[in-house]
Amino acid sequence: MIFSGSIIVVTGGTRGIGRAISLAFARNGAQVFAAYLSNDDAAASLVVEAGGLPGSVVVIKADVSTTEGAQKVINAASQESGHIDVLVNNAGIVKDGFLAMMADDDWDAVIRTNLYPLFHCCKWGVRRMLARRRGSIITISSISGISGASGQTNYAASKGAAISFTKSLARELGGMGIRVNAVVAGLIRTDMTEGLKQDVVDRIVKNSALGRIGTPEEVAAAVLFLASEQASYITGQALIVDGGVV
Repeated sequence: MIFSGSIIVVTGGTRGIGRAISLAFARNGAQVFAAYLSNDDAAASLVVEAGGLPGSVVVIKADVSTTEGAQKVINAASQESGHIDVLVNNAGIVKDGFLAMMADDDWDAVIRTNLYPLFHCCKWGVRRMLARRRGSIITISSISGISGASGQTNYAASKGAAISFTKSLARELGGMGIRVNAVVAGLIRTDMTEGLKQDVVDRIVKNSALGRIGTPEEVAAAVLFLASEQASYITGQALIVDGGVV
């Protein structure tokens, strides 16, 4: 159990990719604090599923796109020890639509939900890593942020910004022993992708080297690698997990 006793914060940590990440850390002995915005049922079922694992999962209802929400999560995670070891920025939404017809609210919602948590959670999370001069921050991005996607100008803008944010923060924090990386996910089977039209899915799968959709567990495995000591000389990187689409 390579993360035994480690304190992990996962935003958007109760559903989809975030849920898989929370469970993967708990299987490896970590104390996981999974933040979520509104789905109480998903949060409750995560706690039940994690009940028999070597580590633990605590769910925290908070809006991490705000200072107050981010502080609530970081303070809860660090209350006993005074520090956190790993911060995983996973909270995000999609509201697809062609730019010429996109509602202002859909643009604002995606930018706020996908980018604001990076600022607030990293700002307060870093403060819980500096004293020990160690820690790992991992942000979940998307191949849309690299190659773009029709109908996703808002989502692609937010995910591209997340990669730039990662590279800049890595330069700020490297001398303090804190590593910052991103996992760039392709098409992953989650609730978020269930609504995609089949022809869209087929086109993406056809263009991939492996010829299939990825799983949340495969993204989680990449996150655990980047958070581990096996990646101790890796920072400022965007690890693409997309089955060979990009």
